[in-house]
Amino acid sequence: MPVTIRFQNTPNPNAGKFTADRRVVAGRDSKSFYNAGQAAGDAVAGALFELEGVASIFMVDDFVTVTKRPDISWEELAPRVVTTLERTLG
Repeated sequence: MPVTIRFQNTPNPNAGKFTADRRVVAGRDSKSFYNAGQAAGDAVAGALFELEGVASIFMVDDFVTVTKRPDISWEELAPRVVTTLERTLG
């Protein structure tokens, strides 16, 4: 079944919230990644760090918060994050 992802801006202009229609992380656990090395072994975070401009990732329950580099726009990055999440969570 395809996953649906919704993008929301946050008070931090460099952080975006991507909410899925299913759990991203089981239980009450959360995951934080600050570089691609830390994301090794996690399919979702690893795929997101392959995108140009991703600086860090926080995942909990049914959403992923992506922090981007200031030189990248959400207009450019958000659709690529959505596509990556649809592919890795679907």
